[in-house]
Amino acid sequence: MFQREPGIGKPVTWNKLDAWRQDNVLEALPALLQQCPRLKKEASWKAVCDAAMALENPTAQQVRNFFESQFRPHRIYGKNGTKEGLITGYYEPLLSGSFTRSSRYAYPLYAPPEDMLTIELDSLYPKLKGMRLRGRVVGNKVVPYHSRESIDGEEAPLAGGEILWVDDPYGSFFLQIQGSGRVKLEDDSIVGVNYANQNGHPYFAVGKTLVEKGELPLDDVSLFTIKAWLRANPDRADEVLNTNPSYVFFHLRENAEENARGSLNVPLTAMRSLAVDKKVIPLGTPVWVETTLPDGSKYHRLMMAQDTGGAIRGPVRADIFFGAGADAERLAGEMKQRGKMFALLPAN
Repeated sequence: MFQREPGIGKPVTWNKLDAWRQDNVLEALPALLQQCPRLKKEASWKAVCDAAMALENPTAQQVRNFFESQFRPHRIYGKNGTKEGLITGYYEPLLSGSFTRSSRYAYPLYAPPEDMLTIELDSLYPKLKGMRLRGRVVGNKVVPYHSRESIDGEEAPLAGGEILWVDDPYGSFFLQIQGSGRVKLEDDSIVGVNYANQNGHPYFAVGKTLVEKGELPLDDVSLFTIKAWLRANPDRADEVLNTNPSYVFFHLRENAEENARGSLNVPLTAMRSLAVDKKVIPLGTPVWVETTLPDGSKYHRLMMAQDTGGAIRGPVRADIFFGAGADAERLAGEMKQRGKMFALLPAN
C-alpha cells in the first residue's frame, strides 16, 4: 500500500485552497516585502521579490494575481498522509519591570551567558545541517548547559547577567514560551525584549505535566488555566516549571516600537506571521492556513513562515503570531485548533 511521505507534497490547483479568493491577501504583502531583502539573494526568490517590489498601490486582486503567477501551492502532509495537524498561537506579553533589582522587581530576564558554548554539528557531519549543541566546559569536558532548575535555583549560576527584573514570578517563564515581549518600566516607558538564544535543553510543555499529574483535564489546558494553577499552588510551582528544562535568553530590542523579530530576523506581522518547523518548511515560505479560532469561526488566510519555536515540530504544525494586547493574549492563550496547511513555493 502506498505510504505518502510527510512534508511538502506535489503542486495542487489554487481551487484546493478553501476561501483563497475571500482572503484579503493585500494584508500579507507587507510581511512578504519585509523578508525580501534577506531572501532575494536566492535565485528562486529574486524574480518573486522584484515582482513584489514593482507593485505600486495594488488592489487585493492584483496581489492575488501576483501570488498566483509567482507561486504554486503544495499541500503539506503529516504522518501517514494526514492532512490535518495542530495550529496554536503566540503573542507579545507586556510585563512590569526595572533595570534595578528590588523587593518588587525580583525575577530576572537573562542575556545569553558568556560561558555557554555553541557547537555547530554540520562542520563535521553535513547531514546534521542546522543542528547544534549548547554546553559549558567543566574540567576538560563539555557538558550540557545549566537547565531551568539550575538557572533558577539557589546557586543562581547566571547572576550578574540580568538585563531586566520583572515583578511577576511566572512572567519570565511565559515570556520565554512566547519568545519576545515588552516590559513597562517605572517611568511608564516601554522596552522590547527579543529571543537571543536558548540553553540547548529540549522544550517540554508544562500543560502536559499538569495533565499527567491529574491537576488539569486535557481539554481545559490553556495559558490562563496554567497561570491560574501556578498562582494557586506556589509551593508546587517550581516543581512543575522545572519539568521544562529549556531556558530562553533575551536581548533588548533596538526599537521598542518595532514588532518582535522572528527566526528570519524580520519584524513579525500580527495575524500574518507564522512559526513553523524549518526542517519541513523553509523560512520565508508563504503558507496558506485553514483552521478555526477558539470560538469556532473560520480562519483561512495567507501567512509568512518567519519564525520557529521549541514546541513547533513536524509537518502540519504551526504557531500563529497574534500580535500584542489583550485580544492577542486571549487568542494565543486559547488557540489549539486542528488545521490544514499549504506551502506556496516559487513557480520558477
